[in-house]
Amino acid sequence: MTQLTADIHQATPLHPAALWAIRAAFTSEQVDCTTAVVLKILDNKCKMLPGEKLAVMAIYDVVRHFAAPLFDGTVHAAISTARLQPEPTALEAIHPLRVYAEAAIPKPVMKHYKAFLRDGLFG
Repeated sequence: MTQLTADIHQATPLHPAALWAIRAAFTSEQVDCTTAVVLKILDNKCKMLPGEKLAVMAIYDVVRHFAAPLFDGTVHAAISTARLQPEPTALEAIHPLRVYAEAAIPKPVMKHYKAFLRDGLFG
């Protein structure tokens, strides 16, 4: 466990999905996929159940600090703004980021990631 995740764990009780994410050793590709799913959730295009969305958001909070090739700090700042102030302007900024994410991440990669989540969280 890194110092950052140890600090997070001590500060607040963690969602079980966040605890799993700490132990799962996400690859940079999986971090990008997590970010893409968060963008989809915030753009209201995600078909997950509310509890599943909450789990992905908890995972994102753990892994968003890890290095990943597709998304830089501006994307994470837009996500943070949309989560803290879910107003139309902030949410409108999410749409093009989601479209980019869906185009940039090949469908087989995302399918493998979703299987990784299912196996890790529910398997």
